[in-house]
Amino acid sequence: MANLFIVATPIGNLEDITLRALRVLKEAALVLCEDTRTTAKLLQAHGIKTPTMSYHAHSTVAKTEKIFAFLEEGKDIALVSDAGTPCISDPGVLLVAHVRARFGDAVSVVPVPGPSAVVAALSASGVPASEFLFLGFLPHKKGRETLFREIAASERAVVFYESRHRILKTLVSLDAHLEGGRKITVAKELTKIHERFLSGMPSEVLAVLKKTPGLEKGEFVVIVHPS
Repeated sequence: MANLFIVATPIGNLEDITLRALRVLKEAALVLCEDTRTTAKLLQAHGIKTPTMSYHAHSTVAKTEKIFAFLEEGKDIALVSDAGTPCISDPGVLLVAHVRARFGDAVSVVPVPGPSAVVAALSASGVPASEFLFLGFLPHKKGRETLFREIAASERAVVFYESRHRILKTLVSLDAHLEGGRKITVAKELTKIHERFLSGMPSEVLAVLKKTPGLEKGEFVVIVHPS
């Protein structure tokens, strides 16, 4: 029986990878990744020479069939994303769905857990997180304002990802929708050199980002505190 391993990889610091993940990446016949250049840096850092092949949201049916052929030959495949746990706000979920539909129990889909930006952010935020709502990446345009209204109405902590291109606009929207002194925490560049946590009212966090050159750059996890 072939295995499709879902392997979590570092979200920044290349040391944040499990021994099991390293073994699986070494032993697999193929590593599927969003960007082969990004994954190559990780593999090289750990002396892994397993062949790689790209798989992303725009991969063709022919690419999927090639992956199926590997599995039909009994060869194990490791699926990774550019950072963190595959299939969570990640196109890898499409492949897993296709493999399960095509092979059923004939191929084992095996999670190899590890880093996740949403969990890392919550763990260091001090925000109660026995339950929370995770929204992944917010839509760029359609439905965006509706989501902000839903976030404001939620009694639970709400967590989502945001890019450098929209973080300031997002903070303006949160400031407009949140009421009752509800605070947020923004985690920037987790596990990287410029990691930073900012907490306060949306307007306060926005002011810090605006007055500090370069602080708005990077990758962000936004946590809206429970009401």
